[in-house]
Amino acid sequence: MNRTSLGRFAALPTAGALVLGVAACGAANEGSAEESELAGTISGAGASSQQAAQQAWTAGFQDQYPDVTVNYDPIGSGGGREQFVSGGSDFGGTDAYLDDDEVAAARERCADFIEVPLYISPVAIVFNLDGVDELNLSPETIAGIFNQEITEWDDPAIAEDNPDAELPSSPIAPVNRSDESGTTENFLEYLTAAAGDAWPHEPSGDWPVAGGEAAQGTSGVVEAVRNGDGTIGYADASQAGDLSTVAVGVGGEFVNYSPEAASTVLDVSERVEGRGENSFAYELARDTTEEGTYPIVLVSYGLACTEYEDDQVGELVREYFTFMASEEGQQQAAENAGSAPISGELREQIMPAIEAIGAG
Repeated sequence: MNRTSLGRFAALPTAGALVLGVAACGAANEGSAEESELAGTISGAGASSQQAAQQAWTAGFQDQYPDVTVNYDPIGSGGGREQFVSGGSDFGGTDAYLDDDEVAAARERCADFIEVPLYISPVAIVFNLDGVDELNLSPETIAGIFNQEITEWDDPAIAEDNPDAELPSSPIAPVNRSDESGTTENFLEYLTAAAGDAWPHEPSGDWPVAGGEAAQGTSGVVEAVRNGDGTIGYADASQAGDLSTVAVGVGGEFVNYSPEAASTVLDVSERVEGRGENSFAYELARDTTEEGTYPIVLVSYGLACTEYEDDQVGELVREYFTFMASEEGQQQAAENAGSAPISGELREQIMPAIEAIGAG
């Protein structure tokens, strides 16, 4: 399977940077003298997919640590990785784990780096078809639709997956992103892994098939699907709203997205080897047949260092990551950003890495 990656963006400051006063963590330690003295500022940058979750996480800290400020600039995954490895930010957020060159640069900057999944978002296949509210589709059928080889809703391949549906003999109108997108790349990685020869294109942040309707951003895709008839597209599940969604074929069943089904994919995926004990980068099992698993997900990572020039910065980053990974932090992100909380099993695995932040 391919590493999820976004195009590299110039690491420039943006007017839309998220700057919020926050409290950093630790209900178990609440009220201690050491905590009451915790103060300072840390700055992060990276994936825009995390922006709503970052707002939820920082809001959860305000009462605990009024003297701590966290800045998060949602400049995109590529810019976030670039700023982090170059020392331009204290922590990073990225929809792609570090590549080999970035790993080397991160180690030069940090002594060792921490890379942990903190944000999991299902990517829903949304559709708007008059008279049809539920739809089952196998990976091969999804690939045929988005490759514009299956063009009518009553195609035999769709009918086979939906024997009880009254499918109209009307054209299918696929909608894709017009901009480079991590959502696109994750969707294409799923098609590449799960649909086999039915999907002949390489994963990329740019949509590879010409001729369909293109829309800017997740909101644009959702709006285009909602305003059409016979339309189908892909979007972050948190923005699917009242649109109908596809249950995708996994093994011998069809699975609709849910936070539980999305978070399970990490539990059945393997870590990338050779990156150190504090890297929890995963090759996602997009072609899994595990029961109840929804394989079309975006996984976004947090990046931090084992060593910082300023020990106080390391302490603040460690406390902030601890809260983001906590059950409370994950639930706040789920409620405000529609993400899927990481499992308790994964939390237990990544906590030693988080505890190593700033401890070198």
